[in-house]
Amino acid sequence: MTPFTTPDSFTTRPTLRGSFGMSASTHWLATASAQAVLERGGNAFDAAVAGAFVLHIVEPHLNGPGGDMTGVFATAENPSKPVVLMGQGPAPAAATREHYLAEGLELVPGAGALAAAVPAAVDAWLLLLRDHGTWELGDALAFAIGYARNGHPIVGRVGATINAVKDLFSEHWPTSAALWMPEGRIPADGEVVKNEAYAAVLDRLVAAGSQSAPREERIDAARREWRTGFVAQAAVEFIKTPHRHSSGQDHAGVMSLEDFAGFEAGYEEPTTLEFRGYTIAKTGPWGQGPALLQTLAILDGFDDDRLDPSTALGAHTILEAQKLAIADREAYYGDASVPMDYLLSEEYATERRALISDQASTDFRPGTVPGHTPFTPPLRTEYTPPALAGKDGFAGVGEPTVSRSGETRGDTCHIDVVDQWGNMVSATPSGGWLQSSPTIPELGFCLGSRLQMTWLEEGAPSSLEPGKRPRTTLTPTLILKDGKPVVALGSPGGDQQDQWQLLYILRTIVGGYTPQQAIDAPSLHTTSIPGSFFPRTWEPGGAVVEDRLGEDVLADLEKRGHILTRAGDWALGRLSCVVSDPSTGVLMAAANPRGVQGYAAGR
Repeated sequence: MTPFTTPDSFTTRPTLRGSFGMSASTHWLATASAQAVLERGGNAFDAAVAGAFVLHIVEPHLNGPGGDMTGVFATAENPSKPVVLMGQGPAPAAATREHYLAEGLELVPGAGALAAAVPAAVDAWLLLLRDHGTWELGDALAFAIGYARNGHPIVGRVGATINAVKDLFSEHWPTSAALWMPEGRIPADGEVVKNEAYAAVLDRLVAAGSQSAPREERIDAARREWRTGFVAQAAVEFIKTPHRHSSGQDHAGVMSLEDFAGFEAGYEEPTTLEFRGYTIAKTGPWGQGPALLQTLAILDGFDDDRLDPSTALGAHTILEAQKLAIADREAYYGDASVPMDYLLSEEYATERRALISDQASTDFRPGTVPGHTPFTPPLRTEYTPPALAGKDGFAGVGEPTVSRSGETRGDTCHIDVVDQWGNMVSATPSGGWLQSSPTIPELGFCLGSRLQMTWLEEGAPSSLEPGKRPRTTLTPTLILKDGKPVVALGSPGGDQQDQWQLLYILRTIVGGYTPQQAIDAPSLHTTSIPGSFFPRTWEPGGAVVEDRLGEDVLADLEKRGHILTRAGDWALGRLSCVVSDPSTGVLMAAANPRGVQGYAAGR
C-alpha cells in the first residue's frame, strides 16, 4: 500500500495529552466553561451541558435556545453502546404544504417563523443532564447566566453577521435591532455585550422546580416550564404578527402551544458502520450522518493511495464518493422508512464504487434500491424568490452567509468532552441564529429555521409534513475501537460537516496523523450536491478547496473536470475532537485554528 502524504511537521497547536479530562469546542469560553466543570468534579455530561448553554451566548449567530441539536455519547457504565441524543424538533401541526403554497411560497423560507421547527435543543440538554449528569441545573447554567447578564467580549464574526442583515433588522425586525444593534450601531470585535432577557429565562427555568424535590424532578420541572410555560407562551404570541421572511414577503408563524407541549427530546440507537477495525456511530437517516457511513463504505474498497486527501488521486476519489453518497441522502433520507441496511451493504457499496471514473461527474446520481423510488429534488443552479426579483441580492459572505432577507446558508457550533471515568460525548447544537427570525423580546432569542430543509414537492422522504422532523445537517460522530469509545468528533458547516469529518477520519485511521495534524491539514469539499439550506441550489462539478493542497494537486483536479473555488489557505472546517486511548489511559484533544476561535483544553 502507498503511504499517505507525510503531514506537515508544523502544526498550529499541540495535540493536548493528559489523563484527567478534555474539552474542545468552537469557542474558547465554552471550552473553558466545560473544563471548569470537570475540574470541579462534574462528569462529561455536566460539562457538555454547561458549555452548550455558553455557546448560546458567545456564538448567537451560529446557534440559540430556539434551535436544535444532536449528540452521540457513550457512558462509562456501558461504553460499548453508543447512544444518540435526539434534539431535533418536528414541523408544527399547521405547517402543511397546502398552507405554504397558499402563502405563495415555492420553497420553505430560510428565515422567518414559517421556517421554524419546534425548538428542541434546550429540552435535549436538560434531558442529558437529568439522566447522565450529576450537577444541579443552577450550577450547570451558572456559566451561561453569568455571561448573559454580566456580558462577554463578542467575536468579530457576530458583528459581521449583524452588519449583513442590518437593513433587515432596521426596516423589518425592530426587536432584533433593539437587541443586536443598540443605538443603531453594530457591536465591534471585543465589545462587551449582554443579553439580560435570556439570563432571566435561565433563572426562571432553574426556579421552576421545588427545592425540596429530588434533583431529577427539579430538572423535569424546568423542562415543563420550557415546553408549557412562559417560553412557549411568549414565542407563540409573538409570531402571530406577520413579519418579513426570506421569501421577500411578510408571513405569520404557525407554531402553537400544543406544538411546544407535544415535543420531548429522547434517545435513539445510532446508525453504525465498521471501517478498518473501528465502529463509526452516527444519527439515523433523519439526519445526514449516514451519508458519511456510505462514503466510507464506498472508499473502503479502494487501496490506501486513493484515500489520501492531500493527493490529486485521493481528493478526486473522495469528492466523487461524496457526490454518490449525498445523492442518496437527497433521494432516500428523511424522517421516514429508509433502507439503511441496503444502502450500507457491501454489495451496494461495490455497485456505487464502480461508478467512479478518472473524471469528475456533473450528474445527480442516486442509486437504485429495490422497492424504493428515489426522489429527485429540483436541481437549480440559482434561485431568486419571485418577491425579490430585481431587488438586492446577497449582502455578504461569512460564517454563515446571509442576505438582506435573513436567508442563511447555515453554520453552527460544536462541543466534545471526555472525562477521567470514560464518559464521552460529541454534540452539535445549531439553529435559532440571531438572523433566523425576529427576536422575541421577553426571551432574548428567536426561533430556528430548520424547516428550510424540507421540500414543498410531494414524494420526497423529506417533504414538509406536520409532526415530521426535517432532515437535519447536524451530524456529530462517535468512534469506537474494541467496544470502547475512542473519538468524539464534529464540525459546523451545514452540508460540509461530514465532508470535513471524513478527511479527519481518513487521515487518522488510515494515514496515521495525530488529531491536531488531521485538523490542520488542508481541506476540501464538494458543492456538486443539492444544498440543504435555502435557496437549495447546487453547482454541478463544483468543489471548494484550500490553496495549501498545492498547485500541482489543484491543476490535476481541474484537468479531471472539477470546477474549483479556491477558499484561501486556512478557510474550510471548524473541527474539534477529544480522544481516549483505553490501553494507556491517555486522553487527547484538538481544535481548529481557522477563524481563531475554536479551542481545546485539558490535563
